[in-house]
Amino acid sequence: MSIKFSNAALSGCKTGRFFMPHAPITLSLAVIPLMTGCSLLAPTPEPAPPQTHYHAPVVEAVSGTAVSIPQLAERLAGQDVVMIGEYHGHQGAHLLQSRLQAHLYQHRPEQVLSMEQFEVDRQPVLDRYLAGDIGEMELVEDAGAWPIYKYAYRPLVEFARRQGLPVIAANAPGDIVRCVGREGPEYLAGLNAARKRHIPDAPFAGSAAYREKFFGTMGGRHGTADNERLQNTYHAQLLRDNTMASRILAARERHPEHQVIHLTGTFHSEERLGTVEALLQRNPELSVAVISPVFMEAQPDGDELPLTGNQNKGDYLYFLLPLPPEYRDEARGHESMMDAFRKVPETTCD
Repeated sequence: MSIKFSNAALSGCKTGRFFMPHAPITLSLAVIPLMTGCSLLAPTPEPAPPQTHYHAPVVEAVSGTAVSIPQLAERLAGQDVVMIGEYHGHQGAHLLQSRLQAHLYQHRPEQVLSMEQFEVDRQPVLDRYLAGDIGEMELVEDAGAWPIYKYAYRPLVEFARRQGLPVIAANAPGDIVRCVGREGPEYLAGLNAARKRHIPDAPFAGSAAYREKFFGTMGGRHGTADNERLQNTYHAQLLRDNTMASRILAARERHPEHQVIHLTGTFHSEERLGTVEALLQRNPELSVAVISPVFMEAQPDGDELPLTGNQNKGDYLYFLLPLPPEYRDEARGHESMMDAFRKVPETTCD
């Protein structure tokens, strides 16, 4: 048995190039091992380049099995609601959200985007933007878009706009939330009819598990569970959760058989508490998948990721490197934070 090579092919062994034979010559297989510098085996692949800072590997939470974004979309295609938790402002999280949105659309183009980042009373402004009646800066200014909107949420809203998909302003009105946090749940009783229509039924529904988690997280910073202001802050948190849950359900009723992708801060969804719990209390028949972020301290070595203690945060986990510290000068950082607070419009609760 023999194999035919061209002269160009043989010379390519020295240069690293290989060509299809044109003027074949015949070599016995017995001669091939004697050809120095020329291997018929596949070249050794080069090592993968280092990952970017926004690399976000995804795993199935219980097993720790790695899942690509296309694979994740295929697994989630049948879910009624996909809750994607985020660390606000981390571009790695927002990139993952955008990629998953597009891949889910390939499986199920009947899709609704629901967002914590817009408040329910700004829905008309959002609708006008989607209809092409106003520009992006008008959306940002009139809908009270978050300062990070352009780099964080623009890709998701623009994808929905181009595909003609609904986008839901899901959060409770910020001024009402702040007043509940200041004066307590009884503040809602004094709202006029126009304002009350933005408030869901059972606005402060919750659970012992969520309450324990909230006070365990916030108590160390702001006092004990007996602190009245902290109690009010918890009720403000419940108002957000229940409003978002009611808006998701309303979107499902308005758009039957559509899959809802909901973007939210991870505290509202991880461990299937917060908004997820409020959603299932209202409709236990819904299928809801939770995807939660976890910080890792460094790029993982091989397949090593910090799974321990995090498996219960979601059905799937994605891992992010922390962002660089904004300030190492504590005094300067504090002054920047206070300056941001001073720019927030004063809320009156009369």
